[in-house]
Amino acid sequence: MTKVNQDDGIKQAKEKISQMRALPNLLRWIPGAVTVILMLMTLDYLFNLGWLRFITGLETQFYYAVVALLLPLVYLLWPIRASVLHHPIPWYDFLLSAATLLVGGYFVYNAESILERGWAFAAPDTAIVASYAYWLLIIEAARRAGGWPIAVIVSAFSLYPLVADVMPGPIQAFPSSLEETAMYHTMSTESIMGVPLQAFAGLVIGFLVFGVVLQKSGGGKFFINLAFALLGHVRGGPAKVSIFSSGLMGSMSGSVISNVLTTGVLSIPAMRRIGMTRSFAGGVEACASTGGVLMPPVMGATAFVMAMFLDVPYAAVALAAVIPSVLYFLGLFIQIDAYAARNDIKGLPSAELPSLWTTLKEGWYFIFVFVLLVWMLLVMQREAVAPFYATALLLILNQLSRHNRWGWKDLGESLSSAAHLFAGLIAILAGVGMLVGALSMTGLSGTIANDFIHLAGGSVPLLLLMGALTSFVLGIGMTVTAAYIFLAVALAPALIQGGGLDPMAVHMFILYWGMLSFITPPVALGAFAAATVAGARPMATGLQAMRLGSVIYFIPFLFVLNPALIMQGEPLQILLVFIQALFGIVLFASAMQGYLIGVGRLGHGVIQETVIRGLVLISGLTLALPGGGMVPLSQLELLGISLAALVPAVLLARWSQRYSRNGSTEPGL
Repeated sequence: MTKVNQDDGIKQAKEKISQMRALPNLLRWIPGAVTVILMLMTLDYLFNLGWLRFITGLETQFYYAVVALLLPLVYLLWPIRASVLHHPIPWYDFLLSAATLLVGGYFVYNAESILERGWAFAAPDTAIVASYAYWLLIIEAARRAGGWPIAVIVSAFSLYPLVADVMPGPIQAFPSSLEETAMYHTMSTESIMGVPLQAFAGLVIGFLVFGVVLQKSGGGKFFINLAFALLGHVRGGPAKVSIFSSGLMGSMSGSVISNVLTTGVLSIPAMRRIGMTRSFAGGVEACASTGGVLMPPVMGATAFVMAMFLDVPYAAVALAAVIPSVLYFLGLFIQIDAYAARNDIKGLPSAELPSLWTTLKEGWYFIFVFVLLVWMLLVMQREAVAPFYATALLLILNQLSRHNRWGWKDLGESLSSAAHLFAGLIAILAGVGMLVGALSMTGLSGTIANDFIHLAGGSVPLLLLMGALTSFVLGIGMTVTAAYIFLAVALAPALIQGGGLDPMAVHMFILYWGMLSFITPPVALGAFAAATVAGARPMATGLQAMRLGSVIYFIPFLFVLNPALIMQGEPLQILLVFIQALFGIVLFASAMQGYLIGVGRLGHGVIQETVIRGLVLISGLTLALPGGGMVPLSQLELLGISLAALVPAVLLARWSQRYSRNGSTEPGL
C-alpha cells in the first residue's frame, strides 16, 4: 500500500467510526475551554479546594454541571446524519446545543431544591417541562454519539414504566405516569444521574485526561519504538510489536478503534513487509487493540463503571484483570510465533529498528509516570486522584525533555481531544442511565434475576451460555459500556444469586464477552478498521481476527469457573491455577496454527493435521479447565486426559516430520 493510499484509508476509517465534524475556526476554542472548565470543577470536587463550592459543594449539583457542560458539545461535534458530516453546522444544531445548555443549567441552578424538596417525585410544572426536554435531548445526543441501536434501546426502556403493567408476565411491573417517569429520569440519583454518570465524574475524567496527555506528549511513539527495539528483529517481529504496543496503548485511549488507528499505521505495513498477508496483519492488530482495552493498569471506561457497581476500588478491578489479560496476550503471541515459524517469516533487519538505548534515554519518564500511577492505585488506594498526580508529573517531565516538549498548539490539541472523548462518553452514559433508571423505577431490577434463573431452569452452565450470548449480541449493537451496564443490572444478579458465582468474575465475564463483538463478524468494528488500514477485505480480516483471538472466547469461562484466575483465593492456589492455565493456553494457541514450540509442525497433509491438531486442542482445553464444581471431573482426571491426548499427538507429529523429510508421506495425507 502506498503512503497516500494508507493515509486515505486511515482517514476513511476515522470518519466511518467517529462521524465527528471539524468546527469552524471561530468555534474551535470551545472544546478546549470546556475541558479547562471541567478540569477546574473536577479538581475542586475531588481535592475539596473550595474554589467553586457554589457548583461542587453539592454532589448532585456537580453531576448536573458535568452533563450541562459537555452535552451541548455533542450537537456541535456530531451531525444529525453522516451524509452532512462535511457541511457547515446548521442553525438547528446551534439551537439544540443552546437548548441543552439552558435546560442543563436549569437543573444545576435548582440542584439543591431537587434534593431537599424531593422533586424526583413531586416537582413544579417548570421542572416537569424541563425534564421532558432533557429526556428528548439526551436520547438524541446518545443517538448521534453512539448510533441508532443505543437510541432505540434507551428510548424503549426509558418509556417502559408507562406500559409496565401490560407487559407479559416475566417483565410485568408497576406502571408510572409520563410525568412521574420524566421526573424520575432527570431528578433522581438512579437514572441519568445514576452509577454510570457517577463513575464518569468520580473516576473516568482523570484517566481520560491522563491518556490524552500521554498520547499527545509522545507516549504512543515511545511505546511503539520500544516495542520495535525489543521485538522487531525476532521471527514475526512486527506482529509481536503490535501486541506489545497495543497492549500499552490501551492505557492511553481506552478505545479499540483508537488503538487500531494509532499503532496499526506502523505495525500493519511492517507486517506486510516481512510477508504476512493483509488480512492476517489486520487481524493481528484488531486482536491486539481489543486486548489493549482489557489490559491494566488503565482499562476502558467500562472498568471504572464496574468498580462502582461492585462497590470496590478500581484497583481491585485492575488487579482482577491481570491474569486474564496475560493469558489473552500469551495466546495471541503464541499464535503469531507459530504462524511465523510455520511459514518461515523472519523479523526486520536490526539496522532498520530504533536503538533500545536511545529510545529509553529519550522516553524513560513515561515508564516512571506509569510506576507512580500503579503505586498510587495499588499501594495508596487513591484511584480518584492518582491520574491527576501522574498527569502533573508527566507534564513537568515532558517540558524538561527537549524531544517532546509542548508548545501552545500541542496544548490546544490535547484540550480539544479530551473534550471530544468526554462529550461522546457523557452522551452515551446519560442515555444508558435512563435504561438503568427504568428498571429501578418499576422494581424490575429486583425480579428480573429470578426470571432469568427460572428461564434457565436453575442450570448455571445454561445461565453462563445465556450471559455470553446476550453480552455478545448487545455488544454488536451498543457500545461495550452500554451493554455492560444493562447486563450488570439485569443478568449479573442472576448469575451471582442463582449460580453462586463470584461477583467480580461475573462482571468480568460480561465485560469480556461484550468486547468480543470487536473481532467477531458480522460487525467486528475493530477488525474492519484494521482492514481499512491494511487494504484488506473486511470479512476476511474479521475471520482472521476471530481465529487469532479465539482464546478469548473461553478465557471468561475459565475465570468464572475458578475465580483464582482473577486473584480471588490463596496465593499458592492462584499461582498453581495460573501455571496450569498458562500451559493450556500455549497448547490451545499452538493447535490453532498447527505448530508447537519444541515439537515443530503438527502434521503434514489434511488428515494428519486434523488428527494431531485436534488432540493438542483437546489437551490444551482440558489442561486449562479448572476441575471440580460445575466441571464433573477432578483436576487430576483432567490432567490425565490432557496428557493422554498430548503424548500421542507429539509422537504422531514427530513421525510425520520424519517421514515428510524422507519424502515418504503418502499423497493426500
